[in-house]
Amino acid sequence: MAAAAAEAEEEAVAATTVEEERRREGAREDEGDSDSSADGEDEEKENEAEIQRLEEQLSINAFDYNCHLDLIKLLRQEGELVKLRRARQKMSELFPLTEEIWLDWLKDEIRMASESADREKVYELFERAVKDYICPEIWLEYAQYSIGGIGQEGGIEKVRSIFERALTAVGLHVTKGTAIWEAYREFENAILETVQPAAGSIPSPEQQQTLCAQLEKIHTLFRRQLGLPLLDMEATYAEYEEWSEDPIPEAVIKNYKKALQLMEKSKPYEEALLVAETPKLAEYQAYIDFEMKAGDPARIQLIYERALAENCLVPDLWARYTQYLDRQLKVKELVLSAHDRAVRNCPWTVGLWNRYLLAMERHRVDHQIVSENFEKALNAGFIQATDYVEIWQAYLDYLRRRVDFTQDSSKELEELRSAFARAVEYLKQEVEERFSESGDPSCTIMQNWARIEARLCNNMQKARELWDSIMTKGNAKYANMWLEYYNLERAHGDTQHCRKALHRAVQCTSDYPEHVCEVLLSLERIEGTLEDWDAAVQKTENRLARVNEQRVKAAEKEAALVKQEEEKAEQRKQARAEKKASKKAKKIKPGDKRKVEDDDDGEWGQEEEEQPSKRHKGDGDSTRVEEEVEDMEVETGLFGRSTPARPAASSKQKEKAAASRKEAPRVLHDSAKDNVTVFVSNLSYSMADPEVKLKELFESCGEVVEIRPIFSNRGTFRGYCYVEFVDEKSALQALGLDRRIVEGRPMFVSPCVDKNKNPDFKVFRYSTALEKHKLFISGLPFSCTKEELEEMCKAHGNVKDIRLVTNRAGKPKGLAYVEYENEAQASQAVLKMDGLTIKENVIKVAISNPPLRKFPDKPEAGRASQSMVPRQIYGARGKGRTQLSMVPRALQRQSNLVTQAENGMVQNSPATSSAATEEPKKMSNADFARMLLEK
Repeated sequence: MAAAAAEAEEEAVAATTVEEERRREGAREDEGDSDSSADGEDEEKENEAEIQRLEEQLSINAFDYNCHLDLIKLLRQEGELVKLRRARQKMSELFPLTEEIWLDWLKDEIRMASESADREKVYELFERAVKDYICPEIWLEYAQYSIGGIGQEGGIEKVRSIFERALTAVGLHVTKGTAIWEAYREFENAILETVQPAAGSIPSPEQQQTLCAQLEKIHTLFRRQLGLPLLDMEATYAEYEEWSEDPIPEAVIKNYKKALQLMEKSKPYEEALLVAETPKLAEYQAYIDFEMKAGDPARIQLIYERALAENCLVPDLWARYTQYLDRQLKVKELVLSAHDRAVRNCPWTVGLWNRYLLAMERHRVDHQIVSENFEKALNAGFIQATDYVEIWQAYLDYLRRRVDFTQDSSKELEELRSAFARAVEYLKQEVEERFSESGDPSCTIMQNWARIEARLCNNMQKARELWDSIMTKGNAKYANMWLEYYNLERAHGDTQHCRKALHRAVQCTSDYPEHVCEVLLSLERIEGTLEDWDAAVQKTENRLARVNEQRVKAAEKEAALVKQEEEKAEQRKQARAEKKASKKAKKIKPGDKRKVEDDDDGEWGQEEEEQPSKRHKGDGDSTRVEEEVEDMEVETGLFGRSTPARPAASSKQKEKAAASRKEAPRVLHDSAKDNVTVFVSNLSYSMADPEVKLKELFESCGEVVEIRPIFSNRGTFRGYCYVEFVDEKSALQALGLDRRIVEGRPMFVSPCVDKNKNPDFKVFRYSTALEKHKLFISGLPFSCTKEELEEMCKAHGNVKDIRLVTNRAGKPKGLAYVEYENEAQASQAVLKMDGLTIKENVIKVAISNPPLRKFPDKPEAGRASQSMVPRQIYGARGKGRTQLSMVPRALQRQSNLVTQAENGMVQNSPATSSAATEEPKKMSNADFARMLLEK
């Protein structure tokens, strides 16, 4: 009894314990559910806020592609189907959608489609999808979805129609076309099963006819497919042999073998596409060139479409494709569709819009549609002011071709004049406001308007008003503008207005007044009276006298500036000499005669003008750059240097270095070995054992014969050396080590070239032309690395190269050049990145267009020289303390006068006429010496 009672009590306690544990677990689960629900509510609120932010951003800038993608992704995640459909609709109106976006959209709509009306909407969506890109997956999805409506009236024929369209669009796709053919055959085989007679029954004649017709459809599909070069053709042929009860006809076998040969020719290009990395532009271009030689329009069109599906933002590819369609296929629907997709993908490219306007005019598209597309082009966001001039000119040309000028007035003519007026106003307000510059400084649109009024409308009064407006916009100083107007008056005006125009031109022209004067005299010589001739002669003589006077003053001013700069240079030279002498006097102790003699003969000797990197003489040769390196020990701070001087070597180190220099005989560089030698510079002056250090580095390029570091007379390393290899291939490979960081400094590796034989040799020149595929970024934090910048830039395109600009010590300057695959990606990056904040620095991003270096003695064509100062005053890097003229002033003055006379700058000047016309006297060496002594 007692035992039973104890057991019962234990069971009750255990039951109570279990129940208590269950209650605790339930409480924990409830608590966990409440926590998860709270987390879910927080996440839901964050997503709602993010959706609202993205919608507001799109309301400000509807062309933000990435913002559209983020909004669609978030709405799909939240299940906001109504908002999701609206967001996709807005994006598809602005941009062609990719294959992935279309497939996601179509699958979502297919899941929601339940009624026949919904199916029709899905069909409409499929029709829009297949127009954006040639996509086999979308066509296959379209055909398979249509099979679901086979039970409706005409369902079978509709499915066949979609399959046939799919074969036309992508049936030639070498790698993905087979899937469409196989799906089509499976569908027809399914139909064949439904028309087969029941087992054991005899088919009626109608059933037999239907059965034979269905079998023939499948035979036809096999034969059509076997005549095309597609992947796995052999498997399709084997399947046909197995399926067909009759032998395969000879004609089919012949076509199959022909297609198989073509497939073998295409195979290398397909394999190259399989292994290449996106965007595969070079591989696609090679494939296009191959198909162009074959000349099959359908295959050419398909390979272009395949390339554009992966390179939809490459304007040049669209331009080549649309040009091919315009000139070869000329099918209206196909041509206009391609042009429309081109400008939707690359709206910033004005050339594509111009081609589109021409294509619409060529295919006689309604004028209203052409005008609407032109308005879209104005809102496309071109990146240059001149692009707006170009698109306006294309539209005005189109409007001009619509006008019948045999009528005095017409609706088309009024529309043309109104468009000209609007173009002038648009360029004045919209373009100048946005770009802070005139897109049409020479007023080409107004010039064309004036020519049309004069030649086609016989309205010289309007033409004169337009030319008057052109001249008031800063063009009156140019002779060519006056001569254009004169030619127009000559052709369609009268002599009185011609004479009036030329008289004004003589008065206003500042670039080529002689030319305008000559034209005026020619006019009066042919048509003028004696009074007209006298007036023209007097006017031209007075004008040319003023011009020559101005030129003489300019020459005198220039000579005064040259003299002033020479005096300043002489003062600087004298000041440096005095400071150097006083510093040397402080350093040299009395009685140290040997050191004074050594310094007079060695360190403080005459400076040479050549740099060591550009000449190859003996190791003992002293050069200007080498002596400047030595001067750093004693002159740090004298000219505002901010880098500390290297510590002076101890006496033991000097003795050891000098001993080593004595042991190693100095070898003159053999210029015959330039092809197997490289010159290495910008090395650290404190580098220990440079031969050992550099040998380890350069042996990776090939067998090294000798490394000759250059030392000063004191035995210290001068930071550069010669590296000689066994063969030329190794030397060329060594050039790849240029800018390699060695002991904290970028090492410069350049070819070994004798500057005496090649004075214009440059190791490397960065481009100074406009590079539309390259960006210039300024304002970067100094701590920004190349990897960080690449990560930021690659979001906008394929980055080919990034160069962080550094000084000679390798320290960053906050500048960088980023090279993209093409100009479209670069343009997109400018729009997205300009003004971004990186580590509290606001960066500026622009298309790379570096200014040309100004060399006053060699002005660049096309760019006005900003300085008329001779080369001896300003060098390539500005003022230099060693850029002093070594020519006596008397010779300089004589040379300047002769040069000015040759350039026509002191013509008709009494003060200089004798000096200008007198040929310089030849002088002997004795004459030069006498002149120097006189100075």
